[in-house]
Amino acid sequence: MRGSLIILSFFLAGCLLGRLQVLPGWLCNDQLATYALYALLLLVGMSIGFDTRCWSILREMHLRVLLVPVCITLGTFAGAAVAALLVPDMPLRHVLGVGAGFGYYSLSSVMITKMVDPMLGSIALLSNIIRELTTLLGAPLLVRLFGKLGPVASGGATAMDTTLPIIVRFAGERYGIVAVFSGMFLTVAVPFLVTFIFS
Repeated sequence: MRGSLIILSFFLAGCLLGRLQVLPGWLCNDQLATYALYALLLLVGMSIGFDTRCWSILREMHLRVLLVPVCITLGTFAGAAVAALLVPDMPLRHVLGVGAGFGYYSLSSVMITKMVDPMLGSIALLSNIIRELTTLLGAPLLVRLFGKLGPVASGGATAMDTTLPIIVRFAGERYGIVAVFSGMFLTVAVPFLVTFIFS
């Protein structure tokens, strides 16, 4: 849990520094954050690539690995349907659309803002950030309660990038490969599902 709390502390410190606007402009650049994420992905990819067992594990799983993102999608929509009962003012379609972000807040919130309204886009943004933070902070607990696929499911689309290091750390490199595949599948699915729900 200590590692997750350190991650949250850095996130909160970044929010505070951004709010106070005390950092130089070049440091508050989305491009710089993208490069940092690329470097992180390179390092995680190298650690997976060095382990030759990883590729044999993926071959072993065959089509079973496809069940992971499919079950995450079904579980997310089932959870969203239950959540819709708790917010009767919001149409089921809106709740399902927010759930269809799968943690991919940068894309889904923008799409929902353009297709529906800014308020629902803001709800999607917060919902997806909470999903990512839950994975980052709760990975050890998720592994203990739901097994090693717990943080992969919780991370959704972010399992291939921002939450991947924490998944590899607590679930192991074998599940890191599953996380990358599942995250890629869900990332590709987000624009199609969001468009389908709101069209």
